[in-house]
Amino acid sequence: MSTTVLSEVLTSSEYVATRPVDIPRRPKRRFSWWHVVLIPIAILFLLPFVQMMLASVSPEKELVTFPPPFVPSHLTFDGYVKLFTQTDVVRWLGNTVIVSGTAILSNIVLCSLAGYGFARLKFAGRSVGFFLILATIMIPTQLLMIPTYILFATLGLLDGLGAAIVPWLATAFGIFLMRQFFLSLPAELEEAGMIDGCTRLQVFFRIVLPLARPAIATLAIFTLLGSWNDLVWPLIAINNDQAFTLQLGIANFQSTRRTQWDLLMAGNVVATLPLILFFLFAQRQFMATMTFSGIKG
Repeated sequence: MSTTVLSEVLTSSEYVATRPVDIPRRPKRRFSWWHVVLIPIAILFLLPFVQMMLASVSPEKELVTFPPPFVPSHLTFDGYVKLFTQTDVVRWLGNTVIVSGTAILSNIVLCSLAGYGFARLKFAGRSVGFFLILATIMIPTQLLMIPTYILFATLGLLDGLGAAIVPWLATAFGIFLMRQFFLSLPAELEEAGMIDGCTRLQVFFRIVLPLARPAIATLAIFTLLGSWNDLVWPLIAINNDQAFTLQLGIANFQSTRRTQWDLLMAGNVVATLPLILFFLFAQRQFMATMTFSGIKG
């Protein structure tokens, strides 16, 4: 290599080394007129939660006045102290975590397997079976309470956590959601895995299920919301104080003669915060599933 060419190479390399690196900038969020509509709606939905939190730290005397003040005269945590010292809220919270955790794990496994079967496997009666599963969503829950209660009484599942867990082991909506998401995935990925020697279950667990994380997160959110806030069925099936869920225990603070507003507001805050934190943790996957699950019918 000649001296002239070598000097040109060195000069160009020095220029590249000393040239400032272009750091990609984050795109600025542009103003949209939809914000003018959505911000007041968001504030409207946020106000009840803010009022509940302020009421939970308000003096008990101000809670029984009408109308109650929106902003308390001074902050007090007597409601939370009474909630954790005079009630079994820790036990109720633990029971609710057991019920919701079991429901989430069971729905992820069972609904994923069922949804994948309806989406990919070809068998006799697939369409009819899927239609019958969807038809159960249209049946009002009130019509099923009496036969479900008789069934649980026959099996000996009343007055225990099993009465609250079994109805949430699998849901028709979860099967529908997972099926719709699996239909949006390209079948070529599964065919490539089977060509490489994978069985159907290996394809499901190694290829399909990792791609279904957004759908799984969405299913977990819906299952958590339903099982965590379930009140009507536990109110009928559980009479044992040791097996109360959080919503069932909070409902006892309100009666026909007297309502313990300080305990009620503090208990509602304790019951609501875990749901908000879980949704903030999984909101990206939730939005992704809502985008893809409706592509194919």
